[in-house]
Amino acid sequence: MKSLLFACAAILMSCASTSSSQKSSDMQKNAELLVSQNQGGANENGFRIIKDEKEYLAAANSGFQLVEEGKNPADNYPKFPKDKKVILYNLGSFRSGSHAINEIKNVFVKDNVLFVEVPNKESISGGMEIQVLSSPWFIFAVPANYQFTSVQLKYSK
Repeated sequence: MKSLLFACAAILMSCASTSSSQKSSDMQKNAELLVSQNQGGANENGFRIIKDEKEYLAAANSGFQLVEEGKNPADNYPKFPKDKKVILYNLGSFRSGSHAINEIKNVFVKDNVLFVEVPNKESISGGMEIQVLSSPWFIFAVPANYQFTSVQLKYSK
């Protein structure tokens, strides 16, 4: 009788762990990097949710990007995803180095925090560096059903 009870408990626990791992794998997919710039962001790190295409294009064009005469700047960016939540994230100010985000490895929500995993870039130094102030930012999209109150970058190798 005890072995039957243990077998039922083991089956229930395996079912519970399977459903939670499926949920976390669903949370890890569908992040899309839309725009990334080295300049033009805010001096403090933070985020805001972009509500429509007009706001998206205004934010994307706020960086120091050169546009050829006669071309629409919107042609340089991916289309605004209507079925996703679009986020503008400012990384803050840096004195030197390249801090632009070129890839999103993973995203997940835990305790109302959206964690965005990005590759960690090693700073290459060959002696004296030129001190250049930069304020990088990027725009990315996550599934619309993600609920969060803050965004945190997570650097990984």
